[in-house]
Amino acid sequence: MIVVTGATGHLGRLVVEALAQKVPAGEIVAAVRNPEKAADLAALGVQVRVADYEQPSTLTEAFAGADKVLLVSSSEVGRRVAQHTAAVEAAKAAGVTHLVYTSILGADTATISLAPEHKATEEVIRESGLTFTFLRNSWYTENYEQAVAQAPATGTVLGSAGEGKLGGVPRADYADAAVAVLTGTGHEDKVYELAADEAWSYADLAASVARISGKPVSYQDVPAEQHRSILVGAGLPEFVADMLVDADRAIADGELASGSGDLRALLGRPTTGLDDAVTALLKNLG
Repeated sequence: MIVVTGATGHLGRLVVEALAQKVPAGEIVAAVRNPEKAADLAALGVQVRVADYEQPSTLTEAFAGADKVLLVSSSEVGRRVAQHTAAVEAAKAAGVTHLVYTSILGADTATISLAPEHKATEEVIRESGLTFTFLRNSWYTENYEQAVAQAPATGTVLGSAGEGKLGGVPRADYADAAVAVLTGTGHEDKVYELAADEAWSYADLAASVARISGKPVSYQDVPAEQHRSILVGAGLPEFVADMLVDADRAIADGELASGSGDLRALLGRPTTGLDDAVTALLKNLG
């Protein structure tokens, strides 16, 4: 049996849906905080179980009978280590044999503000003695949905990453990689650095939006402090603005790109290209 946590989240839902195409639905558990949001997953025939990181007893029950668990990292920045630790302990108590964790690219060396919680979680998993696989994901192209939506009208993609490149791909690529690990063999105690075959810059993103929308779009690079002020002025909370500016700093430093080829190898195909990703974003917005 395979359990997927955070199954009603963007990534978790994609994993469950893709898994249902590979294995009998009855062998899949969608572990969710709110079962009402998982009605569409239940309709696929998968089991839906309550799993709340803040209520460890629900985790043990959700993981009961599982051979493999995909621990999709929590979205609650600042609470992740405690929540993930509860999940790891529950997996061990439930007799899970293989824990797969969605981490961040270069988690053990990256200086991006999001990395420490992932690094700490990886250490907790290693120390647990469980067999593991770390899926160190780069950025999602969906992170730029709003920027892509606004660019044709404003003519600008704005950021503070300079000429830095990142290996962002759509969530579906990462979901398919997770499914390959969960349904395949030989992934025990492996660490995969997952990123696009071809890294791209914000200038590349702007050029892609221009090609696909038919509107003139260019990249406007601004200093980090000005970028932060613009984001706060647009209504973003200061901590979110800080996180986004730090991400651009990490992109400028090359922390969100990788030439490992791991994602392509797990997918058994090329990663989704930037133009295809932008086309999908614009189509969804339209």
